Amino acid sequence: MNDYLVKALAFNGEVRAYAVRTTDTVSEAQRRHDTWVNASAALGRSMTAGIMMGAMLKGEQKLTIKIEGGGPIGPILIDSNAKGEVRGYVTNPHVQLPQNKFGKIDVAGAVGTDGFLSVIKDVGMRDHFTGQVPLVSGELGEDFTYYFVTSEQTPSSVGVGVLVNPDHTILAAGGFILQIMPGATDETITQIENNLKGVPAVSKLIEQGLTPEEILYTLLGKENVKILETMEVKFHCQCSRERIEGVLVSLGKDELTAIIEEEEQTEVHCHFCNETYIFSKEELATLRDNL
Repeated sequence: MNDYLVKALAFNGEVRAYAVRTTDTVSEAQRRHDTWVNASAALGRSMTAGIMMGAMLKGEQKLTIKIEGGGPIGPILIDSNAKGEVRGYVTNPHVQLPQNKFGKIDVAGAVGTDGFLSVIKDVGMRDHFTGQVPLVSGELGEDFTYYFVTSEQTPSSVGVGVLVNPDHTILAAGGFILQIMPGATDETITQIENNLKGVPAVSKLIEQGLTPEEILYTLLGKENVKILETMEVKFHCQCSRERIEGVLVSLGKDELTAIIEEEEQTEVHCHFCNETYIFSKEELATLRDNL
C-alpha cells in the first residue's frame, strides 16, 4: 500500500475528518536524516500532522510547523502544502532514550515540554497567519489537539503515531484528525469520545494493514462516513541544484568573487532533505561571469 490521505465528512457534516498512511514518507525522512528511534517517532508524528494540516489548505498555500520543547532532539521543523508534499528535520537526529513508564517510545522526553508549537500559514496574502501554543505534553498528538482548540477555535482530536523497528527503520506510521463542526450534537460528540476510548493507537491500526478509509470507519462507524477525496502524499523537498544556483547568483558579483578567492569549492547543504550541493571554483566563476 502506498502512502495516501483521505478527506471525509461524518454524521451528515457534523464532523470533518482526515486520515493518512505515512509509513513510506516517514521512512524516506528517516533514511535521509539517519534518525534514531526517538527522533524518528517525533519527526514522523510531526510530519504526519503536517501532511493533514496541509491538506486543509488550497492551491499554492503552504505552512510551516516549528516545535521547540527544550528536549535533546532540539527544534523540529516541518514544511507542508496542499498537494500532499511534506519535508522536515530534527536538529539532533541521533537521540535514543529508554522507554517511558508505559513501555513505549519516549517522545515527550526527546521533544521536551518546556516550549511552544508554532504554525505559520502562507495563504497567498501579504501577511501570514501565525499561531503559537505552549506544549502541553510533548507527545505531539495532544499538542496539535491543543493547537486546534486554542489557536483555531476548532474542537479536534489528533492522533499521530510511528512504530520503529530495532534497526531504526519505520514499521508503520500514520494519523487522523477529527474536527467537530458548528452545530454538532452532544450525541455525536459523545459517540466519538466513546469510540476513541476503545480504539488502539493509530500506528497499530496501520501496522495491522488498515487503510486510511478503514481507520475512519473504525473511529466513526462506516455508516457515518462519507469519503470526499483521496490524495497521494510523499516526502518532497523543493531544493535543487538550479534553485541553489539562483541563491548563489543573488549574492552578486562581489560576494561570489570573494567566495571563489577564499574556497577551493563551495558546499551548500539543505537541512530539510540532507542533500549537499557542491560547486567548484570554475562553476562559481561561470555563474558570476553570466551576471
